[in-house]
Amino acid sequence: MTRKLFGTDGVRGTANTFPMTAEMALMIGAAAGRYFRREQGGVHRVVIGKDTRLSGYMFENALTAGLTSTGMNVLLLGPVPTPAVGLLTPSMRADLGIMISASHNPADDNGIKFFGPDGFKLSDEAEAEIEALVEAGVAPAQAGNIGRAKRIDDGRFRYQERLKGTLPHGMRLDGMKVVVDCANGAAYKTAPEVLWELGADVIPLGTSPNGLNINDNCGSTKPQAAAEAVVAHGADVGICLDGDADRILLIDETGTIADGDQIMALMAARWAEEDRLVDGTLVATVMSNLGLERFLTGRGLRLERTKVGDRYVVEAMRAKGWNLGGEQSGHIVMTDYATTGDGLMAGMQFLAEMVRTGQPASRLARRFEPVPQLLQNVRFAAGQTPLEAASVQGAIAEAEATLSGKGRLLIRKSGTEPLIRVMAECEDEALLSRVVEGIVAEVKAAV
Repeated sequence: MTRKLFGTDGVRGTANTFPMTAEMALMIGAAAGRYFRREQGGVHRVVIGKDTRLSGYMFENALTAGLTSTGMNVLLLGPVPTPAVGLLTPSMRADLGIMISASHNPADDNGIKFFGPDGFKLSDEAEAEIEALVEAGVAPAQAGNIGRAKRIDDGRFRYQERLKGTLPHGMRLDGMKVVVDCANGAAYKTAPEVLWELGADVIPLGTSPNGLNINDNCGSTKPQAAAEAVVAHGADVGICLDGDADRILLIDETGTIADGDQIMALMAARWAEEDRLVDGTLVATVMSNLGLERFLTGRGLRLERTKVGDRYVVEAMRAKGWNLGGEQSGHIVMTDYATTGDGLMAGMQFLAEMVRTGQPASRLARRFEPVPQLLQNVRFAAGQTPLEAASVQGAIAEAEATLSGKGRLLIRKSGTEPLIRVMAECEDEALLSRVVEGIVAEVKAAV
């Protein structure tokens, strides 16, 4: 079946525009409720969290109506990071977890992410079945079997305790000055509180959400303000989260930014030294820099690449039992501790390494020299298919021939935004720019 609703990370789009309408959210809630209530009897419940977007109120209520109409009991967590939903779904013995968030997207967007009873994101097959139920329609439960909804006030605190438990026993962050940018998003209370409780001197940014300012010139997609704050305050490190806190960028004491590849390189090498890295394998996507692969190979470790999307990283990890993976964009997945990417948890692991080694962030956050990489995005309108244009396909074929033996090229349609992403790597930066700009020009001409 052709997927009309689900992308690479649930359902996402502009609020009050298909598919992110209240009516569709109600239908998706009813379909998900029916899917997870296929077996009658017993208590069926769903955990729902959200970030700080204004439209979250609307979607929370619509999903609750749809779910309760099929007999599901709904537990409402309020604003919490996405990984908190992954943790609390199995902890609260729920059949389903839902996070209402569009992650790093602007405030006008929103999304619906699903987690199964084990706390991991749903498979493509499960999402396809839910989408089929949306199209077919769902019969509601009998009046006496309608579900209930209840607010859970301590969900955030349960998650915060889990976070602190991932550090070595008794480790404190005393004397460490940390800038943390919460992107006016889901971790606006969680991140500063956890770091403060561990003893850090916390300088918080992006902790005044108003429903409209999430990811607005702040967070992991716009780390400049945090970088300036690190330098201005003489901080030891900066942690930049995105709107739902499942990804991270790090900033060292000089204001230099480190992406997910550098964080994964540090963690993989450290875990390998401790004989904790299963099969000596790190899982990352096709977007990760060639420099990361060379770094790992030089230490006798291996990089397993997947499609773009942290869910595909996790699927590969679960299939082979690997325990560390992530994305260049900052999703870091540690299945010893969590079921999905967790930006704050990854940041805390970095802080723990600073404490353990006594080294500054600038030493730890530059594990390898990246191969020059250029990524450009081209926005397209609904219904347009620029990658099918003969001129675009010709430009891609020509670029692949030009880069053969010198680098690599990746062209893909984003699964979360209406964008064509054009990425290439090559030691020759002039050639790199020429190749990417040539393809981008043809894609723009086709939209």
